[in-house]
Amino acid sequence: MAVLLAHEIEPPRPCSYLPDREASLETLLMRNVTAQEYEHLLVRGWRRFGPQYFRPACAACNECVSLRVPVAGFTPNRSQRRARAACAHLRVEVGPPRVDEERLALYRAWHAEREASREWEASELGAREYSFQFAFPHPSAREVAWYDDSDPAGPKLVGLGLCDETPHAWSAVYFFYDPAYARLSLGKASVLFQVELARERGIPHVYLGYRVLACDSLRYKAGFRPHELLEGRPALDAPPEWRAAPDAPEPVGPEDVRSR
Repeated sequence: MAVLLAHEIEPPRPCSYLPDREASLETLLMRNVTAQEYEHLLVRGWRRFGPQYFRPACAACNECVSLRVPVAGFTPNRSQRRARAACAHLRVEVGPPRVDEERLALYRAWHAEREASREWEASELGAREYSFQFAFPHPSAREVAWYDDSDPAGPKLVGLGLCDETPHAWSAVYFFYDPAYARLSLGKASVLFQVELARERGIPHVYLGYRVLACDSLRYKAGFRPHELLEGRPALDAPPEWRAAPDAPEPVGPEDVRSR
């Protein structure tokens, strides 16, 4: 059973997605959270990093909208099918999250490219911080690792997805990859793999985090159709209302793979 250690709503700060807005997160710090208890949070718009569970608490903005893909009705579009075909030669392993130098090096290479191309702030993520954020012991935690077995030096880790699995939900938490493989659209292929994996396991929904249409790097999530959007920010004791998103033109913009 979950044990609540702390509950906080942070004061407003500059938003990292919409420069002209202020942002705030509501955070729960908990231990001993079961997969069922986490699912109760997930379907109400909460996300997880390590022992921290969070959702937006912005007073004057509702641009972050939780998005999930109903597995049974999903059909990939042409761009997504191309990404899947481009990555067909890669091997995928699903298991518990791990921490090692190979994973740290992949994260550092990916983040350094983002720092140069998108002016992200530098990240000094070491083994301790990686373990806390991405490999914290949790019954729902999963890792989807992509390998290139054709590399002359032997099997090479080229992409890594951190995910959560509950009885009725699969959550895509974070994904990073080798910048040298950017042409393969590994981010799209990773989402497709997770949808197909959920279908095989009888899981009805894949949660992609928050869609932000006004943010170039997060609107790509709306391209996975059909999808459903969460209404508002339901209380923990209130039933969540998910509504099918209306048809709309395909979103245009670079894909990103950050959570939230």
